[in-house]
Amino acid sequence: MKLYNTPMPAPNPRRVRIFLAEKGVEIALVDVALQKGEHKAADHMARNSLGQTPVLELDDGTHLSETAAICRYLERLYPEPAMFGRTALEEAQVDMWVRRIEFQLMGPAGNFWRHAHPFTARVVVPQYKEFGEANRGASERALMWLDAELAGRDFVAGEVFTMADICALSTVDFAGWIGLKVPEAAGNLRAWHARVSARESAGA
Repeated sequence: MKLYNTPMPAPNPRRVRIFLAEKGVEIALVDVALQKGEHKAADHMARNSLGQTPVLELDDGTHLSETAAICRYLERLYPEPAMFGRTALEEAQVDMWVRRIEFQLMGPAGNFWRHAHPFTARVVVPQYKEFGEANRGASERALMWLDAELAGRDFVAGEVFTMADICALSTVDFAGWIGLKVPEAAGNLRAWHARVSARESAGA
């Protein structure tokens, strides 16, 4: 297997790298430079018609994209430690939180990145800057919502580190990198971020 990857600060490939690090599994990485447009080259579009990373290439040439799908596949191959829960309820809770993080946190961050950040101005035409900037408030509200949800627990989906934490960490870090910082008042979120950032896998 090999993983078509984009280095930091790209959040989605990082999710898979953190997941693999938590499993103690090494897969060959093939970097795809977004700045050079390599994700839109014909060979990569053949792997993923949306021209995105990451893409997991299996030994038989099959390609998987979308981070949750890739990690679900890897979970079946390498079940320990369990990153999607062990019971039906735990699995549902992790899936619920992954979806919440993607919509509530990554949604505003993605809109701000596409429409208000100078790095994307040459590829997103036209940029709707007023709409993009409006997502600052949406991002802050989402981060404060997550702060409240983290009250009294160490991890996003319960008592152990899971895929939900991986999604949240990569999203919070990416949002911070583009200028959407965690509010000072978000003490629970800041404490969680310090805990999960201290894990060795966070450097993947």
